[in-house]
Amino acid sequence: MAANAAEAKKSLSTIVLDVRQVTLIADYFVIAGGDSTNQVRAIVDSVDEELSKLGYRQRSIEGKADGRWVLLDYGDIIVHVLHEKERSFYKLEQFWNNGLIVPKVEWERSD
Repeated sequence: MAANAAEAKKSLSTIVLDVRQVTLIADYFVIAGGDSTNQVRAIVDSVDEELSKLGYRQRSIEGKADGRWVLLDYGDIIVHVLHEKERSFYKLEQFWNNGLIVPKVEWERSD
C-alpha cells in the first residue's frame, strides 16, 4: 500500500525491496522519487495517510521539513522518498542491492 500511495502522487521509479535476508531493521523498503520538494511532501502525506488507514503507526519521520529525503519508519516497513537529485546521488537501490526487488505486479494496485 505504501508503494501504491506513492504512485498515486506520480512518484518516480517506485520500487519495493524485500530486505528480510539482509537486515534486521525492516522487512521491506519502499523507495520513491519526486521532482520537487512539494511532490516529495505530497508523496509522504499520501503514504502516511494510507498506512494509517491500515493501522500502521508511524514510529518516526525524518527530513519532511526539507523535502529532499524523507524517511518514514513503520517498523517492518521503511519508506524513503527522495528528490530525484538526492536519489541519483545516494543510489539506495545499489546500496541495498542484496535485497530482492519485489516485482511491481505483486504490489501494484489494480483499480
